Amino acid sequence: MDPARVFDEFPAPSYRGNQEAALAAIRDAYADGNRVVLVRAPTGSGKSLLARAVMGACRRADDATATDPIGAYYTTPQVSQLNAVEADPLLDDLAVVRGKRNYDCILPHETDTPVDRAPCVRERGFDCDVRHRCPYFSDREIASNRRHAAMTLAYFMRTAGSDAFGRRDVVVIDEAHGLAEWAELYATIELDRRTVPDWSDVDVPELPDLETAAGFADGLANRLERRADALREAGSLTAEEVAERDRLADRVRELRWFVDDVEAGEGDADWLVDRTDGGVKFLPLNPARYLHHTVWDRGERFCLLSATILDKAGFCRGVGLDPADVALVDVEHTFPLAHRPLYDVAPGRMTYEHRQETLPKVARLLVRLMARHPDEKGLVHAHSYGIQRGLAERLEQMGVAERVRTHDRDDRDEALAAWLESDRPDVFLGVTMEEALDLEGDLARWQVLCKAPFPNVNDARVAHRLDGGRWDWYNRAALRTVIQACGRVVRSVDDTGATYLADASLLDLFDRARGDLPPWFAEQVDAMTTPDLPEFDPQAALAGLDGAGGRDAGSRGRDSGSMEGLPANHPLRDVWG
Repeated sequence: MDPARVFDEFPAPSYRGNQEAALAAIRDAYADGNRVVLVRAPTGSGKSLLARAVMGACRRADDATATDPIGAYYTTPQVSQLNAVEADPLLDDLAVVRGKRNYDCILPHETDTPVDRAPCVRERGFDCDVRHRCPYFSDREIASNRRHAAMTLAYFMRTAGSDAFGRRDVVVIDEAHGLAEWAELYATIELDRRTVPDWSDVDVPELPDLETAAGFADGLANRLERRADALREAGSLTAEEVAERDRLADRVRELRWFVDDVEAGEGDADWLVDRTDGGVKFLPLNPARYLHHTVWDRGERFCLLSATILDKAGFCRGVGLDPADVALVDVEHTFPLAHRPLYDVAPGRMTYEHRQETLPKVARLLVRLMARHPDEKGLVHAHSYGIQRGLAERLEQMGVAERVRTHDRDDRDEALAAWLESDRPDVFLGVTMEEALDLEGDLARWQVLCKAPFPNVNDARVAHRLDGGRWDWYNRAALRTVIQACGRVVRSVDDTGATYLADASLLDLFDRARGDLPPWFAEQVDAMTTPDLPEFDPQAALAGLDGAGGRDAGSRGRDSGSMEGLPANHPLRDVWG
């Protein structure tokens, strides 16, 4: 890597905000010999452009020996962030590749078949005469040979050890604040009827310790491998059998890795066994072990970017880095404080024991906020589908449903796109939309945080950490999500957007985690006020609909309670694409 090239490789015709100063600090950090540089830059800093400049400083083929790694990777856990990179004309030299299921087969009569279910994976020995034009293999070939390749973090981790995507000189990880959590989620092994064929026939013994759990996992892996071998030997498979074969292969790989890791690890410090009503989970407690071979062995130099790496030492320990070998570059906020106000409008606490009392008050608050913003679109961070459903029902009873949109687990992306494209001042009740959502300008001028987003204490891993006194981690995780959410509606120096806090627990969080607040966010918190709101008047809340376009199809709320799939707040819903 040649750090001095970061300026020449900056892709935009000019700098904005503190980008030039940030590049100078990044250059100096690498010139000082740091292998890893953390760039803590607030929302709207143009992190993707900084990422491209760092990638451009990678070692080139002309400067390398036969064994030197060359080129650069860009990866992010957020599918929507990768989509934004792919659509940015300033980043058009990043070759994007995605998982097979994101591409359709081009063979006749198979054009609606995802590549991971195409004849080449259904039929043993299938010779595809259009493989060279296959959209997946074409993108993979281009990305593997292009100097700059881009992919989701899931795909990046999954290709560890592959010939196509070997070690490179530079690896850039955007939105890196949740790297440890993503690794934990990706390494978690869930065994139940969804993930293991014929799970009802599996006899799960008592698992009092990891040694017993590893023995059970080894036996189950052998059983599943025999079934997978039988499917592999078949001449032709249906799409359902292909799905089963792949699911079996994934479980065998995970279980083998679990057994090997238990044998090589430090016992209870590395894994937690969680018996659930319908199965069992093996939960990794040391994601650094997993990141070692899936991430840190994949490059020579690393650049990790995020607005919310709140504690350098804690972050480094969590992902397996020595803080002494990592440089931190802080980028100051350039957005005027008056353009990004916080407002305290909390009518109470939204904790579980107080929610039944507070939720109706939040619904009435939303009507008043709709009246304050009659002709402006707004986003409500509902935190969970239960809260979303409760708010939608009460808003309908209050007579303002015409201006309210919701989504369920299955139509999240479609409902969001319809809201974004509409010119109506509708209010969107969203779940898990705190990150990687760009609502610049009139896409949304106000938003509401309904609940402090603390990790779920019913999760075995969260409970284990809290039993160990990790309350600093607990508060920091919630604060990180809040700061991310606050950045959704103010995206540039000229943009403006109001954020309303509807849960008194958010104010407590700011007090408890005061030392972790970035200076620019502490400034927002200190300037927070309580606004004068209009009286409760449903007709005033609908005033902005006069003359607005009609409702577009699919925008009305749906009953999300009957949907199956991942849990409502599961982070992977916007990751593994």
